[in-house]
Amino acid sequence: MKNHPATDKQWEAINENDKSYDNQFFYAVKTTKIFCKPSCKSRVPNYDNVSVFYHAEDALHGGYRPCKRCKSADYRLPGEEWVLHAKTYMEEKYSSYLTLNVIAAGCHGSPFHLHRVFKSITGITPLDYLHEIRMKKAIGYLQQTNKPIGEIAALIGIPNAAYFSVSFKKWRGETPREYRKKRGKGADR
Repeated sequence: MKNHPATDKQWEAINENDKSYDNQFFYAVKTTKIFCKPSCKSRVPNYDNVSVFYHAEDALHGGYRPCKRCKSADYRLPGEEWVLHAKTYMEEKYSSYLTLNVIAAGCHGSPFHLHRVFKSITGITPLDYLHEIRMKKAIGYLQQTNKPIGEIAALIGIPNAAYFSVSFKKWRGETPREYRKKRGKGADR
């Protein structure tokens, strides 16, 4: 999983775009945060900015994204592992502005492919999953705090309180205020 400096042979393979070294290692460029196959036709980086990874997963976990030019973007985690990665990404970033494009970029794939694979494995879309995460977090805030509804909406990544209330009602069958009132957390401000 650790990155290494390029050996003389690896550096030569990078400089010569040697296809015979593809799948033996990937090189990552610190300044661009992109990793490539040795055969990549992009400009040769400065040696001091290059790290070598022996597995694409290690480069991904190291914070690098696949190169689109050499098609290292064709590398994808196997379906179930990729979906798990997408779920973790959404669970960590649910309070941020997230669209399918943002989630797909964060998970190193195309929005269409992520939507299709995620739904085929989980039965729901990535945005439906994100919605569930946000609504469950809202329940926690409604049960544990007296924060205003608008503030709770913002905390879970929905800046529009009215939209949050409508979404919550569709999901739970009652508004956030009604839910809170039933649970005895007092009137909303």
